[in-house]
Amino acid sequence: MKFTPSKINFFLLFKLPSAFFTGIRVKSISDDRAVAHVKFKWINQNPFKSMFWAVQGMAAEFTTGILVMQSIDKSGKKISMLVTNMDATFTKKAIGKIHFECNQGAEIDKTIKKAIETGEGQTIVLTSEGINEDGVSVSKFQFEWSLKVKS
Repeated sequence: MKFTPSKINFFLLFKLPSAFFTGIRVKSISDDRAVAHVKFKWINQNPFKSMFWAVQGMAAEFTTGILVMQSIDKSGKKISMLVTNMDATFTKKAIGKIHFECNQGAEIDKTIKKAIETGEGQTIVLTSEGINEDGVSVSKFQFEWSLKVKS
């Protein structure tokens, strides 16, 4: 399957409706990079007049996860994927349009290749940073993904 923003956003609607309805949209995807954005609005606000941290986390996780899914698809193998740890830092109120980007596609490919070659589970830490319209970082997420070839 070719991964395109429109196919991925359609996937969001049916498989991750909370992400879809809070406004998360994939803007671009390539072999190395995935970009999603989410705009601050009533449905994703917190009581402090900024974007709820969990909405930012969904957008960030999605940029990492879609690259993992794409790499698994390219491998032709059945590989399980699971977030085993997450760390986040928040540096500024998230208002306006926030872009999240992960650009570690090559590292993911190497990790999946190693999982296939060794038959052992592998872990990789992937980073997605939220940048506001002024180019300022508002949050940074790190997700540890566990990848294992299914037998």
